[in-house]
Amino acid sequence: MAADEPSYTLLEKSGDFELRIYDPMIIAETLVSGEMDSASNQGFRLIAGYIFGKNSSRTGEAQKISMTTPVTMQAAPEKINMTSPVTTERVGERWRIHFVMPSEYSMETLPIPDNPAVTLREVPATHYAVLRFSGLVGEKKRAVKIAELQQWLAKKNISPTGSPELARYDPPWTLPFLRRNEILIQYQGR
Repeated sequence: MAADEPSYTLLEKSGDFELRIYDPMIIAETLVSGEMDSASNQGFRLIAGYIFGKNSSRTGEAQKISMTTPVTMQAAPEKINMTSPVTTERVGERWRIHFVMPSEYSMETLPIPDNPAVTLREVPATHYAVLRFSGLVGEKKRAVKIAELQQWLAKKNISPTGSPELARYDPPWTLPFLRRNEILIQYQGR
């Protein structure tokens, strides 16, 4: 589905758990409401529209952008202050869905989204604790995996600084046992 993934440095690995530091990146994101599955589909379509040509380049023409992985979703509060850490609890049924933009782009070279529901944002280098797993992911499995990662962090005396994110790497036609999924939780680097 995609060739490009965000770059990171692996700091520690213990089975399916990892500590990583991601390089700075640019994301295209949107906020959607609803149950997890329907919100994921709606958010995906909005951002896919942007990368498949619903945009205006600096020269005024639409531009296609290569698909990247993963597609990430995060429960979002009703209001998001982009200059502060995202709160650690979900309020209602709002989700932030984002794609990482290919690394060859900068904010100056990315086309502008035609849909005002899609925004671009620079993300600085960020530390994440990660739990990798396979299979289908519904709300129940997401909650179980979040709890597993939080327990692992607690054992390591690492305090989360962001709310959990679900990252999906494979297209829907991938067999469940071959699907790559991750739960990511931001933490303060040591």
